[in-house]
Amino acid sequence: MLAQKILIVDDSPTERFFLADLLAKRGYRVVTAQNGDEALQKIRAERPALVVMDVVMPGSSGFQVTRALNRDPDTQSIPVILCTSKATETDRIWGLRQGAREYVTKPVDAEILLAKIAELTH
Repeated sequence: MLAQKILIVDDSPTERFFLADLLAKRGYRVVTAQNGDEALQKIRAERPALVVMDVVMPGSSGFQVTRALNRDPDTQSIPVILCTSKATETDRIWGLRQGAREYVTKPVDAEILLAKIAELTH
């Protein structure tokens, strides 16, 4: 079976490396993007099984990209996990209303994130 492809979207090179390394060590194929606009291009080109996305980024925010994906019939089936330092309940609810399937706050608990990814990709 081919490994699931996951797109990681974060403007922080450190965060992208951490998440990519974590997922690659668990057997996932990882693609990265550094902002929302690049994420939209990669989602259309790469068709990942799931997207792990930051919220606060230059250009389009994670909320905006999630909403755009959710409104597009070609991409609305791709689950999004928002992974962000925006930790208020209001932010979480807003993210889920935009179409995110899960909302994880930074610093990331690796085991929780991996469990959520496994749940959404199987």
